[in-house]
Amino acid sequence: MSRSLKLYITGLVSVSVFALILTSFVFASRTDSDFVAGIRSSISIVEGSKAPIDLWLGIGFWTLLTLFAGALPVKMPRGSLVSVSMAPIIAAFSLGGPVAGGIVALVGSTEVRELRGRIPWYGTAANHAGLVLPAVVGGLITELLRGGSQEEWVVFVSTIVGAAAFYLLNTGATSLIVAMRSGQSFALVALGDFQGTYVNSLALAPLAWLMAQMYSVGWWASLLFALPLYTTRVAYNRFVEMRDMFTQTIGALAEAVDKRDPFTSKHSQNVKLIAVDIGREMRVSASELEALEWGGLLHDVGKIGVPDSVLLKSDRLTREERMQMNAHPVLGAQIIAPVTKLAPELPIIRHHHEWYNGSGYPDRLIGDEIPKLARILHVADAFEAMTAQRPYRMTPLTAEQALNELRKFAGIQFDPVVVDAFVRTPWVQGVSDPGRREEPRQIPLIGQAANRMTQATASRGIASGSASSSASADQA
Repeated sequence: MSRSLKLYITGLVSVSVFALILTSFVFASRTDSDFVAGIRSSISIVEGSKAPIDLWLGIGFWTLLTLFAGALPVKMPRGSLVSVSMAPIIAAFSLGGPVAGGIVALVGSTEVRELRGRIPWYGTAANHAGLVLPAVVGGLITELLRGGSQEEWVVFVSTIVGAAAFYLLNTGATSLIVAMRSGQSFALVALGDFQGTYVNSLALAPLAWLMAQMYSVGWWASLLFALPLYTTRVAYNRFVEMRDMFTQTIGALAEAVDKRDPFTSKHSQNVKLIAVDIGREMRVSASELEALEWGGLLHDVGKIGVPDSVLLKSDRLTREERMQMNAHPVLGAQIIAPVTKLAPELPIIRHHHEWYNGSGYPDRLIGDEIPKLARILHVADAFEAMTAQRPYRMTPLTAEQALNELRKFAGIQFDPVVVDAFVRTPWVQGVSDPGRREEPRQIPLIGQAANRMTQATASRGIASGSASSSASADQA
């Protein structure tokens, strides 16, 4: 565990403990008839009772419900754990105030994994603190907006606002822990893990209010909401399962294409991993990182239409064979186009062989005209191809040699910014780096010349191929 993560967890736990203790003292000193020892009497297991035993039985009821709701958390793609335990916690601070909400969150967030010793103590402390502090803050906001009113619409609005504060704080605290532990950006974790579930999570707020309203009828009435809580948990799980199934299907398709050539087995998988690492260094968004994952797996799917005599050829390709090979990005985009879910991946698949100076294919885009994610994938694809064995090059380049090639052709074939980001990834950690070129490339002039060449050859039906020491990526 890094020093910064230790400091953060220590700070989070300290603030949570301080907030709960301070709030307990403040509310214990209140003389309102609604509060007994800092806890609103509405949470009493017996309606109207202010006996301490009834208050603690009420807190115990919501604690058990929280334990049940959080018993089966769902692990999200970026590493966060999501459960439906926020509903009973919100109901607890809506009924009993911030102190009751904090106590329910503290005890009710206990997991079986913790009791079995599968989570280190600092992880347990962070998990509990990540719920206690939001519960106390959400309860305080609810009480502030409520202001002692018994009007149902006031209670409803104050509960919803308090629940929103609880959700945002809990999401922020959890995402920051995962980000610091895994080396991902905070925005990437927060958006990547919660953008597909936030609607369901926020829908738990009015459900929690209903649970609190039914509690006044009888504690047993709140148990009727166990089924909606369970179905929400199932929705979380379905979201993750569908994404995993989609990714696995894409991976299987990519593997089928790679299997045509024994030298390119796992090529698409490796390209995906490299591209994702570059994307993280460049701080791309969560949706862009997902596009890199799927685009990396599918970037060569168009090679399914390239004959084996061309794809597996160990000698230099003829002009006609080069034209067939160079058609695979367009064919790949055509194959994927009907899948609306993969619309963000289409530019990556079509343009991952465009050159930064405008002499690539199929559309001879230049510089920033090339989609950013396609520029990232181009570097990943080239590095993987250069460091792997191929029929036309049985001795792969070393990581140092491949990095030299990337630096050499930065500004010509590759985006220099992407190459700089790649150098910071673990793929070339400890490898000697020749450094970035000091003199900038005259990209517009080169691009204009390339476009003139395209116009000259188009009339003859000739597609000019790329030629450099790293052009082996074309046959990766």
